Amino acid sequence: MLILRSSPASPFGRKVKIAASVLGLMDRITIDPADTANPEDTLRIQNPLGKIPALILEDGTVLYDSRVIVEYLDFIAGGGRIIPADIARFDVLRLQALADGINDASILQVYEKRVRPEERRHPDWVAYQADKVARALSALEAAPPRMVTSGSVDIGEIALACALGYLDLRFKGVWRDNAPHLAAWLGSFEAHVPMFAKTRIEPVEW
Repeated sequence: MLILRSSPASPFGRKVKIAASVLGLMDRITIDPADTANPEDTLRIQNPLGKIPALILEDGTVLYDSRVIVEYLDFIAGGGRIIPADIARFDVLRLQALADGINDASILQVYEKRVRPEERRHPDWVAYQADKVARALSALEAAPPRMVTSGSVDIGEIALACALGYLDLRFKGVWRDNAPHLAAWLGSFEAHVPMFAKTRIEPVEW
């Protein structure tokens, strides 16, 4: 069995889970929760960066980060399933990069409030990260992906769904007010990719 070290709230871990489900590989994966804040967690041995997700292969090799893991999953599923082998590959990988960037900037905002004492927080830093997200959402709203009409989705679409889901989780879904096309797109994704709903957790204050 493959072992996925992750946590329920991680949008990157969610991306891997959805990719595995789309590829029909979930029955080959065991989920092992990881605590990135715990220095005793073996995650820091498995991935020297101490980050999730990490995928432990049958021979003990550990793959990270999520982009490497989904490449591996696509490979063992036969290739070209969620990452095209032709020129379309680069459009798909670009969308994944943009979605992952939304997640990175969103997580940095969360950590700034969660980890730093209030008197040491940097509002300008938070605003800088928030502006990255706003620009990305504006670009995507102006040219949204095609509506999802089947369970056959690519890694760019999976990554975007997870990024929008993370904004729902941590930022109360306020992005929807200014992105109706993206919100409609996410609805079409959820309707055709059951694992998206299965990996949702309830929004929490931070």
